[in-house]
Amino acid sequence: MSEVPLQDDEEQPHLLLVDDDPTFTRVMARAMTSRGLRVSVANSAEEGLQLAREDLPDYAVLDLKMQGDSGLVLLPRLLELDGEMRVLILTGYSSIATAVEAIKRGACNYLCKPADADDVLTALLSQHADLDTLVPENPMSVDRLQWEHIQRVLAENEGNISATARALGMHRRTLQRKLQKRPVRR
Repeated sequence: MSEVPLQDDEEQPHLLLVDDDPTFTRVMARAMTSRGLRVSVANSAEEGLQLAREDLPDYAVLDLKMQGDSGLVLLPRLLELDGEMRVLILTGYSSIATAVEAIKRGACNYLCKPADADDVLTALLSQHADLDTLVPENPMSVDRLQWEHIQRVLAENEGNISATARALGMHRRTLQRKLQKRPVRR
């Protein structure tokens, strides 16, 4: 498990998580808190910018595609507040064009979903983004992305089906049926 180094004043580093998927933000916020970060969650770019103005984060993880403004629009606005902020663009819709654009606009890295808390921390703390590895050659299918997300949330809930179903916003029986199926091919 990755840990974030404490700052000079020994206060917890602050992470701003901006994503319009409430299940993802709930699970990721819990995982990042357990890794030593103080986490603020916003469900839109506008809300994220307001939170950043009120309490400047050290790190930010922005979803590329959200209702309203995208993470690419929010990115330079956050960097105007603090040019030293480490900002990661996270997306389920990866492309070389958006990866390059994110880096040009000042993102420290670009990461494809599904990504767990350790992947996010590694990307936030790495010194250089490697454009050759940012976008997989064969991105996962939507069904496989869903399967991976369910598995990740299940792991975060230590195998508890009921807690996982609540976190995913689905009925427990529906989740059990999905889990009984074989993993979807990539």
